[in-house]
Amino acid sequence: MNFCPDCGNKIEFRHPPGDNRPRHICSECGTIHYQNPKMVIAALPVWEDKVLLCRRAIEPRHGLWTLPGGFMENGESTAQAAARETLEEANARVEIGELYSMYSMPYINQVHFLFRARLLDLDFSPGIESLETRLFTEAEIPWQEIAFRPIRYSLEYFFAERRTGQFTFHSGELEVPTPRI
Repeated sequence: MNFCPDCGNKIEFRHPPGDNRPRHICSECGTIHYQNPKMVIAALPVWEDKVLLCRRAIEPRHGLWTLPGGFMENGESTAQAAARETLEEANARVEIGELYSMYSMPYINQVHFLFRARLLDLDFSPGIESLETRLFTEAEIPWQEIAFRPIRYSLEYFFAERRTGQFTFHSGELEVPTPRI
């Protein structure tokens, strides 16, 4: 950030009084511009024994499979974001259930929230950010082509817990992934 969005003057990066880290501060009006983690919200849409996945048409991870999800918008709840993202990415209508997992990813300034959801009908198709949408049984999921670790972990927990009928909340902090050689 170089210029203040409020008054247009130059921004300084320094510690405000009483704060423990440097912030973007306007040199003229004194406004502190906080930069906080982004919330990524997803749904795990279920139809009978299958889950709905989307093959990504955008970066990052173009061409790989994920659950419908994306960045939360201002003015919406997390459940509203999950339903909106499902509609945008898969043209699918869902009933949002309980929060199922939350993963902090401080190395990219994101927190991922995933809700269990019930697919309301089979009228779905790829949205603009998806190449393909499809229902998968556990055995059919292309596990080596899952785009993001929070999605993979949540799917693994979901299928394991579905066998017992007891679903629990999952959370964790994910470290920088180790590169594949």
